[in-house]
Amino acid sequence: MHARLETVQEGKSGTGTREMSELNREVREVVELVWGKQSTGGGVSAPLFRRWTQGFVFSETERSALEQFEGGPCAVIAPVQAFLLKNILFNMESSNWRDISEEEQRTALCSTLSEILESACLGKTQNFCLATWARAKTTDDNTDITDSHPEPESSQPTDTQQQPTALAADELGFERFHSTVHKRTLKTVAELKEAILSLHDTWRNKFGVLLFLYSVILTKGIENIKNEIEDTSEPLIDPVYGHGSQSLINLLVTGRAVSNVWDGDRECSGMKLHGIHEQASVGFLTLMESLRYCKVGSFLKSPKFPIWILGSETHLSVFFTKEMSLVAPESPSEQARRVFQTFDPEDNGFIPDTLLEDVMKALDLVSEPEYVNLMKNKLDPEGLGIILLGPFLLEFFPDQDSGIPDSFPVYHYNGLKQSNHNEKVSYVEGTALVLGFEDPMVRTDDTPVKRCLQTKWPYIELLWTTERSPSLN
Repeated sequence: MHARLETVQEGKSGTGTREMSELNREVREVVELVWGKQSTGGGVSAPLFRRWTQGFVFSETERSALEQFEGGPCAVIAPVQAFLLKNILFNMESSNWRDISEEEQRTALCSTLSEILESACLGKTQNFCLATWARAKTTDDNTDITDSHPEPESSQPTDTQQQPTALAADELGFERFHSTVHKRTLKTVAELKEAILSLHDTWRNKFGVLLFLYSVILTKGIENIKNEIEDTSEPLIDPVYGHGSQSLINLLVTGRAVSNVWDGDRECSGMKLHGIHEQASVGFLTLMESLRYCKVGSFLKSPKFPIWILGSETHLSVFFTKEMSLVAPESPSEQARRVFQTFDPEDNGFIPDTLLEDVMKALDLVSEPEYVNLMKNKLDPEGLGIILLGPFLLEFFPDQDSGIPDSFPVYHYNGLKQSNHNEKVSYVEGTALVLGFEDPMVRTDDTPVKRCLQTKWPYIELLWTTERSPSLN
């Protein structure tokens, strides 16, 4: 089933602004949600739009890694890369996950896109939607607008032949592109998977990243997204700098476009602020937490698979390992640390002693008033009125082994060519040591990557095989 998202039949006198003004309500709402309300009046700047017009393209030097040509679309590419790695590392029977075949690339990418769309779908009664674009007529003649490079056929197997088609043709600007978008509705997961496979060249070429984003939005439902976003006047893509919002990242990672990264919902001045409601498949850590701008909850910090999207001020990259013990169920001491920290929202490392009883109750510890007072005196012998996290854990959960090995291989992915050695997108390999305490004897670097990871493992040390540490930006 196909439903046209636009009704424009432009003539030779048509302008870009008229094209946008005549778009039907649904595509207008998608464009306003993604780019802001001003975008349907005058579009967005050509350089910003061009940065987002690329497909999902694999690196020639790292066959399971996606390339990002310019800043901006990492908000879509990095989450797709994280799920892609999950599927390649843990679901695919491949002898070498770093050197997969073209057919394996195709299968892994399409199953990943399908998985993200399924998570955005609200229920069994909800349809899936795919945004595709049709060949439009130019204003000057009757030839079709296509990319300056033809879409690759099966007779063009190499990446070098396919890669130029991944950046969109300059002549198809913001208004013209959106006047050619179609919506395709699918009723079952089987139909969705089949359709995504059949559109493999669409995802890989021209406007693949944007069309996939629009597919997620249409599948989720515009009103449903607006109900989850904290500030609906804030677009998913910043109209000045082109960065994706946290709502956009959360939508792709969890299926919910909430604006916050903490666990559950919070009340603030009578407003309900939505957070993450269940354990994510892949995680999210941010440098902003090390700067104390926010605090990521355990649903994103402790995902089902040992893959984490890392956020800097302006970019997203991915940190991953095959070591599943990193995402094993919480030990009692890890649970105690998390519960204690919920009573310490400012992350001071201590709580008022008046809250000790509540913490002990939350952890199903003995919480009779006499015993609580005994523990207060023991944990706060100087009578300062505070309970420190460290002594609390040592008292109730001593000598607990997390089960994490002393050291294990780790990898870092950054999709931007200019952020990679020799401008070739490749994983940076390293070894991680997760200690239970600070050990000056094994102190390594102090880089943004490490500071980001320390929000999850305070005493992690990293030894990279390259001369320079990988870049978060």
